[in-house]
Amino acid sequence: MSAAGGPDPGWTHRVVPPARGAPTSVLFLFHGTGGDETSLLELAAAVAPDHLLVGVRGRSDEEGVTRYFRRFDALRYDQAHLTAEARALATFVRTRAVQLGAERLPRTALGYSNGANIALAALLLDPGCLARAALLRPVQPFERPPSPRLDGTELLLLSGATDPYRPAGSGLPALLEGLGARVEHDVLDAGHGLTQADVARLTLWFAPPPSLP
Repeated sequence: MSAAGGPDPGWTHRVVPPARGAPTSVLFLFHGTGGDETSLLELAAAVAPDHLLVGVRGRSDEEGVTRYFRRFDALRYDQAHLTAEARALATFVRTRAVQLGAERLPRTALGYSNGANIALAALLLDPGCLARAALLRPVQPFERPPSPRLDGTELLLLSGATDPYRPAGSGLPALLEGLGARVEHDVLDAGHGLTQADVARLTLWFAPPPSLP
């Protein structure tokens, strides 16, 4: 069963209502290596208080460490498992939004590290599963990435200037823009870990547009 009750969708997850008002989006949260469905809840509540939150736990176990897909080393991933889990996660995102009565709301993602990579993989394999995504410290997970059209998809990529994995994601902004996505990419004064600069940039990106006079 999920933390919110209802039929088991195959993904352990936790649903948290918006901190204020009616939800403007369903925000799916994908943690980094070793995290769980609660890892990004506090961050998301702070930067996106008007979103319905769905924290999702990866279901790949690597010597007791939770991830979303298997890997051979830090930057070599099991491509078959990555593809299967990304497709399954995209299906979960779609169906869970309907189960929550939020099928008319935009579906958004916030992913960090391994969670950013699975969100990106899901988007590339099933472009309609997400309307927006904030990807923190992503790299290219695919050896042969798909090339769908992402017209209208809004993406925020936050890289760390001293992140040792940054070179593996350096081509993502140009790739995603070439597929039609609207991409904002910032390189922050940070390593692989998250900082207050991430919080500030996410708050700005998630803020609703100003009302017209």
